Amino acid sequence: MGDIKLGVIEAKFADMIWQNEPVPSSQLVRLAQDALTWKKSTTYTVLKRLCDRGIFQNQNGIVTACISRDAFYAAQSEQFVDETFGGSLPAFVAAFSSRKKLSEREIDQLEQLIKEMRR
Repeated sequence: MGDIKLGVIEAKFADMIWQNEPVPSSQLVRLAQDALTWKKSTTYTVLKRLCDRGIFQNQNGIVTACISRDAFYAAQSEQFVDETFGGSLPAFVAAFSSRKKLSEREIDQLEQLIKEMRR
C-alpha cells in the first residue's frame, strides 16, 4: 500500500465508501454530492487518488475496498507511531497520558490487551 495518510475530507469520502461498499461509482457520485457537495469530476479525481494508493479499486464501475477500514486505520496508527515516536508504543502511551489522564476503565482495557498479547 502506498501513502496511507488521508486528509480530513479524504477520510470522510473513504468512510463513505467503506460504509456502502460494494458501491456503483454512479451512486458514489450522488453520495459525495449530497454529503460533501462535490461535483462528479471531484469524486472521480479523489477516487482515482485513493485507488492509486491501493486503498480502493474501481472495477467495471463498482467500487470496493482493497483494505478494510480497521486494517487501514491500524496501518495509519502504526505509521504515526513509527514516524513520531520511533516505533515505540510505550513512548506514545506516555505522551498521550501525560496530557489526558486515563480512566480506570481505560487502564483496565490496556491491562487486558497486554494480558492477551502475552498469550
